[in-house]
Amino acid sequence: MTAFIGELIGTAIIILFGGGVVANVVLNKSKGQNSGWIVITAGWAFGVAVAVYATGKLSGAHLNPAVTIALAYLGQFPWAKVPMYIVAQILGAFIGAVLVWLAYLPHWAETDDPGAKLGVFSTGPAIRNYAANLLTEIIGTTALVFGVLALGVNKEPAASGLAPLLVGILVWALGLSLGGPTGYAINPARDLGPRIAHAILPIPGKGSSDWAYSWVPVIGPIIGGLIGAILYQMVF
Repeated sequence: MTAFIGELIGTAIIILFGGGVVANVVLNKSKGQNSGWIVITAGWAFGVAVAVYATGKLSGAHLNPAVTIALAYLGQFPWAKVPMYIVAQILGAFIGAVLVWLAYLPHWAETDDPGAKLGVFSTGPAIRNYAANLLTEIIGTTALVFGVLALGVNKEPAASGLAPLLVGILVWALGLSLGGPTGYAINPARDLGPRIAHAILPIPGKGSSDWAYSWVPVIGPIIGGLIGAILYQMVF
């Protein structure tokens, strides 16, 4: 139960920071409106670092189904616990998205663009090409999981030292370098939980939740995570 709570809280923190910074940048009449991509990537990166520091001792701070599955593949995490971790991660992401919605409550009605509203919750392609979009997510998550494993963040103590900060820097670099084509989900829970929240919440003029695309940021990161684990296994 402690691990479940850790994964739930940690993923909620990521979305609170990450979805929150997107809302700050794209929603009308926000203080941070139009402040740009570097602000967005920094918000996500710092959110990840804080989440790992906060929950590493509770659960190992996977906070991403792709990481959990990769660790199970490597034999560093029991397969029997994988479903519980993934449920906690998706639920935490959903809760984080609801908190972002509440924090920016007056701004939804002030924003006309339904795509901007969806972008607060989930990712979408700059150019819709499912094969290319899938490849981008695979490449990004391969780099993420390989980097996380190489840094040893999954090992105890996961919430001490510089390792969580380095993971935040890794996420920042991935956003700056590879985030352009798809918005760099690199985490199935990060995209799916908030997308469900977008579909359920009473957001004025929200438009479609784009379920036709939703499989890309789920399948791509899982494949990429496994490739990252295999590369780590080959190198180390």
